[in-house]
Formats: sequence, C-alpha cells, structure tokens
Amino acid sequence: MNDLRIEFEDRGFTAMYPLRAARLQASLKRVRGNRKALVENIQSAIEARLQREDISALVIGREKHLYSIYNKMRTKNKSFNEIMDVYAFRIIVENVDTCYRTLGAIHNLYKPMAGEFKDYIAIPKINGYQSLHTVVIGMHGVPIEVQIRTKEMDELASRGVAAHWLYKSVNAEESTDVAQARIDRWIKRILEIQQHTGNSLEFIENVKIDLFRDEVYLFTPKGEIIELPAGATPVDFAYAVHTAVGNSCVACRINDRPAPLSQVLQSGQKIKIITSESSQPNPNWLNFVVTAKARSAIRHYLKNQRHMESVELGKRMLSRAMANLDLSLDQINQEQIAHLLAVHAANSLDELYESIGMGKRVAISVAKTLRPEAEDQQLKIAPITIESSDGLMISFARCCRPIPGDPIIGHISTGKGLVVHRDTCKNVADLRSKRENISDVNWSIKVDGEFLTELRVEVESERGIIATLATRIADTRTSIEGIQVKERDAQHSVITLTIAVRNRVHLADVMRRVRTMRSVTKVSRAKN
Repeated sequence: MNDLRIEFEDRGFTAMYPLRAARLQASLKRVRGNRKALVENIQSAIEARLQREDISALVIGREKHLYSIYNKMRTKNKSFNEIMDVYAFRIIVENVDTCYRTLGAIHNLYKPMAGEFKDYIAIPKINGYQSLHTVVIGMHGVPIEVQIRTKEMDELASRGVAAHWLYKSVNAEESTDVAQARIDRWIKRILEIQQHTGNSLEFIENVKIDLFRDEVYLFTPKGEIIELPAGATPVDFAYAVHTAVGNSCVACRINDRPAPLSQVLQSGQKIKIITSESSQPNPNWLNFVVTAKARSAIRHYLKNQRHMESVELGKRMLSRAMANLDLSLDQINQEQIAHLLAVHAANSLDELYESIGMGKRVAISVAKTLRPEAEDQQLKIAPITIESSDGLMISFARCCRPIPGDPIIGHISTGKGLVVHRDTCKNVADLRSKRENISDVNWSIKVDGEFLTELRVEVESERGIIATLATRIADTRTSIEGIQVKERDAQHSVITLTIAVRNRVHLADVMRRVRTMRSVTKVSRAKN
C-alpha cells in the first residue's frame, strides 16, 4: 500500500502540476550525478566504522521521491538545494541492543545535531513503528539523516502491521511482545473509532487524523506514558486513557497546576484528569480536540444523548396531547400502537417519539390519529415543564434569553426540538397563529442550573468603569460570559453584559447591586 501511495502521489503531482514536476525531475537528474560519489563515500565510511566495531549491518542509501521533495519545499519553506543537501541512510541490524551500539558508533563517526534524535524503539509510534532517528553532520558539513532498526522493524515499517504476524510466525524467538501489544492496541482503537462513526467518510477522515501526525509524549499521575498527536489537549488525553474518563472529564491539572481543557499539551508534561459522574461531553470540545478517538467518542455520545432526549421529549409531548383526548399513552393496546406506526410510517414507538421531539411531527396530530372525531374540538394541551438548563433538545432562545420566573412559550423547531422564548418575544408573535408550532411550557418549582441573560447598563464614561462593574457583579457570585461596549457620546456609554443567573430573584439582586454604582445612570434587562 505504501508503494502504491508513493506512486499515486508522484503521478497525481505530475498530472496536477506538470510544469513543477518537470522542473523538479530535471533538477533531480542533474544533482543525482554529483550526489552519487558523495553517497558512496558516506556509505563506505559508515560501513567501515561498523565493521571496526564488529557490528553486522546492512547500510542502504534512501532516495526521496518527487512529491515528497515538493511537499517538504512547501511545508518547510526550503529551496530544492536545501532539501537535496540532506543525505538519508537506513541501517538494518540484528537486534535492539545492536541498534543502540550502532547509534553510538555513528555519533562517534559524525557529530550529532542537537534536538534531532528520536527514539521510537523505547517509545514506539502509535501504529507500532519502531526505529532510531538521528541527524549528523558529515564530511564537508552535509547533514545526514540516519534511521537504525532491526529486520523486524523494517518489515513493519515498509509492509505494515500484517508483516508483524508473518515475521512472528517465522522468527518466534526474536519477536517482541511489546510491539505486538502496541499494534493490537492501535487496531482496537481503529475498530472503536469505526463503531462510533456514522458513515465510511467520517471513519476515513478520523483514521487520516491518526495516521499522519507528529507525536507528544505525556505522563499519567502513575508515570505511564500516553502518546498523542502534536496539538493534543487534556480532553484528547482523557479519551486516550479511557472513553468513560473523557465523557466524565470536568477539569485537569498539568504538572500539578490547574489548566484549561483546551490548552495544547507539550511532551514530558504530567496530566491529571478530574472527573465527575454528573458531567457529560461539551459540544464545544469538538472545536479543539485533535485525536480521532476523542472526536468520534464525543460525536457518538452527543448523537446518542440527542436521540434519548428527543425520544423523552416526544413521549412527554404525545402523552400530554393524548391526555387531552381522554387517552392514556400507557393504556393504548397493541392494535392502536400498530395503527399509529402504520399511519405515521414509523418502525417503532421510539422512532415516533423521536420525530415528535425533533419537531418533524406534531404531537396533537399524532394523538388525533386515535380519535379522528376530535378534529374540530378546541384543544388545550397541558404545558411541558422545564426542569433544568442542560439538554440538547430543549434550548433557550438567544433573542430574548428567558430565565426561571419569566412567562414563557415554546416553539417546536424542526431538527432543534423545543426552543423556549419569553412570552413577550417579538420573534414568536408571528408564530402564534400557527398553533401547531407553539407549545405551552412552564418552569418547574425545582428548576436548577444557570441561565444566560443580557443586562443593559448605561454609564458615565470614566477610567476603569468596566473593571469596577465586573467586580461588583462577581461579588454576587455571578459569572460574566460576555461584554459589549457601545459609546453613545464622549461622556456616556452603554455596556451590554451577558451573565449567568439562576432565576429572576438572582437577576434582581445583580441589578440592585449595579444600580448603586456612582457612574451608573440606568440598568435594564435587554429586550429584542
């Protein structure tokens, strides 16, 4: 497959950029003649040194292919000559001990470049790849890339994971269980990603993320090493430890200091994940996670959670609609259920509930299927109770930002579920005529959580007014989610604050504290 990849890349490059490919090909032919003698000299020097150290090894000069050269020129902003000035060699030896002895011999022969040594034998790549990588400065100051590996490692690198089992069956005594275990874990991870992804395109996209990446090496509190791609965050780390840890992650500590979940991790850091049983993945995590496992697990959880919430919401809505027709959802018989499913082209009750919860079907219309004679009756459905600020299928409109205590009304939006507005919101005024899209809702007595609302504060402009205002609001144990400042004139400004409050009483307390500030001329709740 790797050979095919290289050929496809070169052919694709030649087809898409024929002029660039022709220029590079001509340059390659021109420099190969000059390089040949130098490559032979370096190879002879390496072989002579290894022979002197009594190391049996195969030394191979590696050729860069066309697209690889072009890609390096683009990504590293280097000229053709800079790329071609690096000479690459692979040294294949008998066992792991000899790999390190060979490394010592090469470093004695040529001076190593600082920061260019990578030990993928001690810490293999996630797909099982093992090798020692080093860059040394050879004769005439030319950089030489050297890869040192065993025959088994070379088979694995060139022919993929299948080569490992083939090699193991032939050379059972020489095979290492560590590499086998790592490959098994990698394949299991790919299978897990496949189970969590919805379709083949999403699966391929996720596997590409896992295959083409640079790594960072991180430590658990117990000292175990976790390997992640460059740019990974604590959320990626949590999912790498276990899917359940990722799903319940709430905070983290990096090197024993609190840190945000979106912080990019660096090699060598110690990560501690703090979990909570009541926590669940945040959709915003998808904006910064980089591993395929984290991305697919978050999507899978949210998709599953969305399905469960929409089924539950749909069931509540249908139950209330049927109660109004003197029917009970718990008492309808199998014949009535079969009739409901047939009329509404659903395979199961859950599918029917989900379509109601998602706003694709109207609860009262489904209920009328069992009581067609109620068609012309004036129906009043019992309101749905809002118990929490959390949920994927019950959301709160940003245009009016309702909070507990406000008179509210619900709009059944296709694909979004129930969107709650304030009763006075201008955006629902034109929907009131379409009663099938409007649902009565009210707040539960025990409603919990924090709800966002907007506060409009008119102030006399002075130095530090925003800091003073933020401090005053923070004293009421209220978090500020956003601040917008609009200058009316040189002396007056309007500050719009998005704050998280528990209810109208909490909001009134915040407004009272803000109103007592000397520079504040007016405080009001923002209206649409």
